[in-house]
Amino acid sequence: MAPRLDFSDWWAKDTRKGTPVVVKMENPNYSVVEVEGPDSAFRPVDKSRGKNAKQVTWVLLLKAHRAVGCLTWLATVFWSLLGTIKNRLSFTHPLASEKLGRDRWLFSAIKLFLAVSLLILGFEVVAYIRGWHYFKNPNLHIPTTTLEIQSLLHLVYVGWLSIRADYIAPPIKALSKFCIALFLIQSVDRLVLCLGCFWIKYKKIKPRFDEEPFSNDNAEGCGYVYPMVLVQIPMCNEREVYEQSISAVCQLDWPKDRILVQVLDDSNDESIQQLIKAEVAKWSQKGVNIIYRHRLVRTGYKAGNLKSAMSCDYVEAYEFVAIFDADFQPNPDFLKLTVPHFKDNPELGLVQARWTFVNKDENLLTRLQNINLCFHFEVEQQVSGVFLNFFGFNGTAGVWRIKALEESGGWLERTTVEDMDIAVRAHLHGWKFIYLNDVKVLCEVPESYEAYKKQQHRWHSGPMQLFRLCLGAIFTSKIATWKKANLILLFFLLRKLILPFYSFTLFCIILPLTMFVPEAELPVWVICYIPVFMSFLNLLPSPKSFPFIVPYLLFENTMSVTKFNAMVSGLFQLGSSYEWIVTKKAGRSAESDLYSINEKETSNEKSQLLRGVSDSEILELEEQKQTKKPVKKTNKIYHKELALAFLLLTAAVRSLLAAQGVHFYFLLFQGVTFLLVGLDLIGEQMS
Repeated sequence: MAPRLDFSDWWAKDTRKGTPVVVKMENPNYSVVEVEGPDSAFRPVDKSRGKNAKQVTWVLLLKAHRAVGCLTWLATVFWSLLGTIKNRLSFTHPLASEKLGRDRWLFSAIKLFLAVSLLILGFEVVAYIRGWHYFKNPNLHIPTTTLEIQSLLHLVYVGWLSIRADYIAPPIKALSKFCIALFLIQSVDRLVLCLGCFWIKYKKIKPRFDEEPFSNDNAEGCGYVYPMVLVQIPMCNEREVYEQSISAVCQLDWPKDRILVQVLDDSNDESIQQLIKAEVAKWSQKGVNIIYRHRLVRTGYKAGNLKSAMSCDYVEAYEFVAIFDADFQPNPDFLKLTVPHFKDNPELGLVQARWTFVNKDENLLTRLQNINLCFHFEVEQQVSGVFLNFFGFNGTAGVWRIKALEESGGWLERTTVEDMDIAVRAHLHGWKFIYLNDVKVLCEVPESYEAYKKQQHRWHSGPMQLFRLCLGAIFTSKIATWKKANLILLFFLLRKLILPFYSFTLFCIILPLTMFVPEAELPVWVICYIPVFMSFLNLLPSPKSFPFIVPYLLFENTMSVTKFNAMVSGLFQLGSSYEWIVTKKAGRSAESDLYSINEKETSNEKSQLLRGVSDSEILELEEQKQTKKPVKKTNKIYHKELALAFLLLTAAVRSLLAAQGVHFYFLLFQGVTFLLVGLDLIGEQMS
């Protein structure tokens, strides 16, 4: 057995000088206290024992050091944030500010509210300093006699109090009640949609079809042969994403003789046209039935492009048409999961698949967009598809029965939402729709605020244009009365008009005004509890986004400015309501897929890809792909958002004087959000 070496005993033997001491007391709380050698220093020390000045000094120095370190860290973070803001704003071009144009009316109204708010805030600050404090209690006695008036400024302030109580507060109260009523109605609608979604999940309701509805063998004449499918890819100057879309569509698992791919190129850039032609030639040499079409007269935007493609003579041989935008990548089994639903269902006109986003985690802006779109697909469209057999066509990732398109009037160029237009007209003609939540098509969302804002403007101005145009047709149609009511009250008014109206009016105009008119103050549940609950419902389809509930709520209120402006512009045909701007794409969904495709291609195949293109054109195209010009990124300044930021921050100062906790924090954070968006500090910079 190894010998035991206890160095502590040896050390204690030489250094221990004292002996154990036993202390006995007449009425002890404890019997024995034993004081030993060096190890006694590691025993718990009595807390009542006093500290000398040296110990206190060291403790204070340690705490001071920690405090200085924390302040240094905060200062470093704040300085880095300021540096980032400075770097982004340094790329702001004087001509890159927002073009107001004929939409200047909203900016002028916001500036007027801001000027009046600053003037009233000056009065309130003077009143606070001089101790008048009338704004703390709306029911406080207002001086009326000359003896109670202290000065000329006091007279003006008292006059403002009288005008505020008698003339300004009543209309604000009435408008507040109206907006709150709309808010509650829309909240009930959202709650019902969520309950419907839960019921679908609980009952596992989803469209189904036979295992193998089609067969290549038609010898017995049983009618199970694969139907003829036309696939259309409309695009316009899509340099970043054209290749991924064409390659994905050309790999669809469908008999080669039963499918035709139309690449509908509306590009006005000749270099992009040549790239797309080369890509079409590549897949044509691989045996894919694909053609390239380019219009000489580019009218009607996407609707004109699709209308021109459907006018071709060979389209008569096809029964269905699938549409994919330039950034969409369907899986190879897309047609086998969608087209079979049409079999034995002659009333079915549309099968819509769900979108999924490759860049949803790219930045804060894409995360917030993912929350909105997940609720739209998972809840709104799925519930409408199951219980109503109707929803708005998304313009892509869907399959139409060509007969339904023709009977509904085809593609029309009268609005910027041709997809919703054809869906409403098909619904009025009695066609049914199916939404497939399990069939997902990869795409991307805008990564810059400028691109997202333009997209949202088109998505909210177009429905109002369509509402004006088709209201008469809805009343005169032969569909059931409850379907007409659903179209007018829910589909158009509640979800396309009322939502942006009350969101902007209630949280961006009325709320800051009530800070200067306390008689019309909004209750806490309107600005806090109900919005948080509604945001919670919106996040249910994307549970991983719950940490972003507060930024989502603030950003949605910020986007209400764009949506309200677009809604009014479309309803009254103001500003750029008929303007179509192609959403800028980053092409991130192409990187991994194109890499895997290139890995599969052999050198022999590469030599045969562009057999129909000359050597000089091949060299030129390869140079265009390899040489990337340095891209300069710039920021834009958004005037309406900045004006609202200062309005909300002014109202926050006013609420701080009145010691209103919840109102102050909401206005402060909402104002800061408007400021960040107005300076284009969210999302990627525009190139």
